[in-house]
Amino acid sequence: MTTFCQLRELRLEGNFLHRLPNEVSTLQHLKAIDLSRNQFHDFPEQLTTLPALENINLEENEIVDVPVEKLAAMPALHLINLRFNPLNAEVRVIAPPLIKFNMLMSPEGARAPPP
Repeated sequence: MTTFCQLRELRLEGNFLHRLPNEVSTLQHLKAIDLSRNQFHDFPEQLTTLPALENINLEENEIVDVPVEKLAAMPALHLINLRFNPLNAEVRVIAPPLIKFNMLMSPEGARAPPP
């Protein structure tokens, strides 16, 4: 049986994904994940359990709410890209004072560039 538990980077951009399998929680050495240009409506919370995760790219999805407190507790997180997501106003206000990493967000109402 093949396992991917030593995986360091996972690129799944542009695959029409709307959720991640629970097995993602076993990727304890994952440092970067690219989930941009998919169809996530909910933030994939399995990511918040990955201790080595440094970079999360969720650009161009449909995410409204983000688990800011869980993200703030992630020890290795350096960057989360949430540009071109319809984030709610609460995330935009609450996140900046709580987080110690870079959170990229588009201005409210910004549209994704054409493909």
